[in-house]
Amino acid sequence: MVNILEKKIEFLKGVGPKKAAILNKELGVISFDDLINCFPFRYVDKSKIFKVSEITDETVYYQLVGTVSNLKSHGTPRATRVTAEFRDDSGTIELVWFRGLSWVKTRFETGKKYVIFGKASVFNNQFNFVHPDIEDYDPQDFTLGESLQGVYNTTESMKNNGLGTKQIARLIKSILMQITGLLTEVLPEWILQSEKMISREEAFFQIHLPSNTEMLRKANQRLRFEEYFFFQLQMLRNKLKREHVIKGHVFSKVGDYFNNFFFQHLPFPLTGAQKRVIKEIRADLASGKQMNRLLQGDVGSGKTIVALMIMLLALDNGFQAALMAPTEILATQHFHSLSEMLYGMPISVDLLTGSTKTSIRKKIHASLTDGQLHILIGTHALIEDTVVFKNLGLVIIDEQHRFGVAQRARLYEKSEVPPHMLVMTATPIPRTLAMTQYGDLDYSQIDEMPPGRKAVQTSHLYHSQRLKLIGFLKNQIALGRQIYIVYPLIKESEKIDLIALQQGYEGLLRDFPEPEYRICVVHGQMKAEDKEFEMQRFIKKQAHIMVATTVIEVGVNIPNASVMVIEHADRFGLSQLHQLRGRVGRGADQSYCILMTDFKLTADGRKRMHTMISTNDGFKIAETDLQLRGPGETQGTRQSGLIEFKLGNLATDEKVIRHIRNIVVDLLEKDNRLALPEHFRTKLHFEKIYKRSYDWSQIG
Repeated sequence: MVNILEKKIEFLKGVGPKKAAILNKELGVISFDDLINCFPFRYVDKSKIFKVSEITDETVYYQLVGTVSNLKSHGTPRATRVTAEFRDDSGTIELVWFRGLSWVKTRFETGKKYVIFGKASVFNNQFNFVHPDIEDYDPQDFTLGESLQGVYNTTESMKNNGLGTKQIARLIKSILMQITGLLTEVLPEWILQSEKMISREEAFFQIHLPSNTEMLRKANQRLRFEEYFFFQLQMLRNKLKREHVIKGHVFSKVGDYFNNFFFQHLPFPLTGAQKRVIKEIRADLASGKQMNRLLQGDVGSGKTIVALMIMLLALDNGFQAALMAPTEILATQHFHSLSEMLYGMPISVDLLTGSTKTSIRKKIHASLTDGQLHILIGTHALIEDTVVFKNLGLVIIDEQHRFGVAQRARLYEKSEVPPHMLVMTATPIPRTLAMTQYGDLDYSQIDEMPPGRKAVQTSHLYHSQRLKLIGFLKNQIALGRQIYIVYPLIKESEKIDLIALQQGYEGLLRDFPEPEYRICVVHGQMKAEDKEFEMQRFIKKQAHIMVATTVIEVGVNIPNASVMVIEHADRFGLSQLHQLRGRVGRGADQSYCILMTDFKLTADGRKRMHTMISTNDGFKIAETDLQLRGPGETQGTRQSGLIEFKLGNLATDEKVIRHIRNIVVDLLEKDNRLALPEHFRTKLHFEKIYKRSYDWSQIG
């Protein structure tokens, strides 16, 4: 059986080398096993065929059988679309395509019947189908007992080469017939019984060829459980290995650096949450195990001061510390902030970024190697091979989701004994992501804001209310306040009708003329020295308004800036909007966030605006963002490092994940090496899916 599933997909009847190459490129399918793990994303009820005359609802999926004719191309070369007429014995409806037009034009034969499936939309008070799913009509598909048919992800390239959803279904069915009675179990029997789950083989059959909706539900439940189970096993196994195998530097001493700063230089009293987090981290550092901890705190909660005090513990114990940030602006902000707080103390701090001059870079390298440099702050430049520490004991990574795993791992290589690692984020992480993406890390949360902070007042205005906005901004400037105005683009786009930064800046010059008003500009395509010059103008209050892109999303700390205006706010994710809002509200004055949009908003766009207006709680915002956008985009842009489950849904599965995580904890407490006979198959499957054999022997 194992040999069958490990066979190359090109050896499956009906595939061959050409189709195998397409399956590999489009779906990542190499083996039989890969293909049966491509699950349907939707199921069509083949027992129901609608008539054109029955289409009355935009929210319902319809399946129709009829002919396609009268194909037409419309528009200019830049805005081309193809339409066609779909007809059955009750009437006609228009089909519309905006992509894959060359394929559409050759797809249909006169008089031949096709099955179309999709949601009807309304245009000019008429229903139509935009990019419907299309298959050749086969009466055998509608026989009794095969009412539910899976619909698989396919691409235009796949369809053009005979690999549409129907062909994928047939190939998978062929594999399933070959492995009948041979698909072995991978979960322990005691888990199967306690969870009342169907067998693995039955689950694969029922998810691809469901007998009915109840069996489909059971199949999904079983395979979703398996998906989460083995992922949690990997996370918790890694955590066990770190706790029992990987030794860490022992920071046993609380010395002069820490105590002098705490009693003589601390700029403000620590909150109870900050004290609790420092205590948790100190316990890690003194344990003899390598720390790997996630520190989460909402914008303005005081993570930086915690990070500094932990770095001082490293110095007290004879080690160097490094802080890595994703952008030069944030790294520079940290450098200035820490240098100011450490002023008057015998501590050497320096900054290394991609734009650091060669002469300065050489001095930094030399002082790192001989140990004279205590704390190095920087960007990706810290992981370069030429950066060699004398005794690196602590690494802090800010806004860690912006770094790849490989980039973070290279910092481990800077020391023979892996340095302690503290990763920080101001982007609130939903509980489900904390249990999955960061499930192998220890977790600390600063859940208390410094006293005296006033909540930022958030409002939503339409572009038609711009005169009202301008009047409000002028009043704020008259009170001595400063203003951020953030745009989603740098230059005007032909494809996206947005007010780009450049165009917006020109409009602001008319509304806020010099010399009465002064405006600075910061965006990601500027040279580092130009960005720093403009930032300094704003910091020194030489400019009233900063026009920027999301380059200022994290780390910029200017207490006098009390207004954040976000243009086309509906184009940003909720977590990103919350990050931008966090740039204001850092001083004693009342601060404001104003969300500007067009009047026409999608349902999701309206929900995002309502959420921002109704709460300042970053964790509620993160949960809503996860529901709206999915786990891969909760940080504002899709993150390649985030986990994507085939069946699991992180937006709805918190209870399921928590339950499965507890089961895995119980398993590892009973048998942390999976050495018992009843866990042999589980161990084999774990080693297979993670592509190597793990050494469990040192986990005792």
